[in-house]
Amino acid sequence: MKIFTAEQIQRGDRYTIEHEPVLSIQLMERAAESCVNWISENCKNHRNFAIFCGNGNNGGDGFAIARMLYQKGFDIDVFTNSKAKFSPDAQNNFRELKEISGISVREFREAKDYRFDSRTVIIDALFGTGLSRPLEGEFKDLVELLNRTANIKISIDLPSGLFADSVSPEGNSVFKADYTLSFQFWKKTFLHPETGKYAGKVRILDIQISEDYIAETETENFVINDKAVKQIFKPRQEFSHKGTYGKVVIIGGSYGKMGAAVLSTKAALKTGAGLTFTLAPKCGYEILQTSNPEAMFLEGGTEFINHIEADDQAVYGAGPGLGTHEETVKTFLSFLKAHAKPLILDADALNMISQEPENIKLIPEGSVITPHPKEFERLFGATGNSFERVELAKTKAREHHLYIVLKDHRTQVVTPEGKVYYNVTGNSGLAKGGSGDILTGIITSFSAQNYTQEEAAILGVWFHGRAAEFASEKYSKESMLPTDVIHEFGRVFTELNELVVRAL
Repeated sequence: MKIFTAEQIQRGDRYTIEHEPVLSIQLMERAAESCVNWISENCKNHRNFAIFCGNGNNGGDGFAIARMLYQKGFDIDVFTNSKAKFSPDAQNNFRELKEISGISVREFREAKDYRFDSRTVIIDALFGTGLSRPLEGEFKDLVELLNRTANIKISIDLPSGLFADSVSPEGNSVFKADYTLSFQFWKKTFLHPETGKYAGKVRILDIQISEDYIAETETENFVINDKAVKQIFKPRQEFSHKGTYGKVVIIGGSYGKMGAAVLSTKAALKTGAGLTFTLAPKCGYEILQTSNPEAMFLEGGTEFINHIEADDQAVYGAGPGLGTHEETVKTFLSFLKAHAKPLILDADALNMISQEPENIKLIPEGSVITPHPKEFERLFGATGNSFERVELAKTKAREHHLYIVLKDHRTQVVTPEGKVYYNVTGNSGLAKGGSGDILTGIITSFSAQNYTQEEAAILGVWFHGRAAEFASEKYSKESMLPTDVIHEFGRVFTELNELVVRAL
């Protein structure tokens, strides 16, 4: 799914109006109806809605939502500035709303004395994407008042005070939604930690923006959705053998850190690699052979790795639990100098590379690196926020011809061509040691199975997150372990195969 800027979204609205054709007020009605369908289905236990409407088209959406919810039997209070100059479509909807005697229309200033009881849902339709500067004055005070209430809060299209494409200025007041009902497209601001926290749970509602416009409009930013992974995923062929699905070598483990290598190895096995080897120190032999009997052991040292035997037929995933012993650093950098095929690099592999700026040039072109924010900073330098980090990643991916998987709540896959793919599967249950080791094994396994590096990274982060969603259903986000995530891989493959079958 493409991610468009606020300007591109506005152009899409205009294009749809001109080419469908449809009147702008009808498109607004379509958007409002999609919101009301979601709200009436998900807020059945709430009878009262306090809807705050600005004077632009976002306010027009709010007026239409108020009318439709009232017609479905809900109690509605609308707050607005009745003396403001409304946009034409907002004015039409406001005029129609005032003709309904059962809906109370109040001024914004009355909100401070309003009784927000426990069954009242607050709906924010103040600005949407129509805001280009920080909130101030009456609107700033209003948003801060609403944020102090304990009521469920829903934003329409975009939380008021939030910018669609960039970080809001520090200290800016932003409506803090529990849910955001956004139209047709994800917005970049939903996908970054500094800004996404204001949007709550995002629901994208289809309002039938022109498919021609979507297809013809270019962007570098995408969301990884079911359609994308369905196009990538290759079902297992009946007439195949272990050689068909590649050879994986996980380079990892050191004394006291064998668990990381175990997890990465198990993840590679469970995602379908034909042959899986673990190159680890001798101290991990019994642990690895006991925990992963399907994998084969390659001895690379005694308590840490000081020897790596290269195999041009294998795909290497390096870093989990590897440690940064002086001899390991020397051995690993020598391996990089001699190895020309793309690698998957994580954790201590990246930490060793970051010790000297010139080491980054040793990574073979086409490799996948999977840094978390601190590892990325050690490799490429500090940035002011995650938006800037993505831009720096695009520069470095292009410069070194790498695929950079920026691990975060919404992990990003950055390609050498400057494309950014945001993953929206997963949850905070993955915020545990070992989760990254699993991802290394997954991406390495997919790469060995003849997915391109880009495909392996995109499918890998989606797969990893989807398994975490299944694990949290069983064990909760707090209690789930990385091993629980691995145990859900079978459910993810079942879902992927069903997706492909449905497409036929």
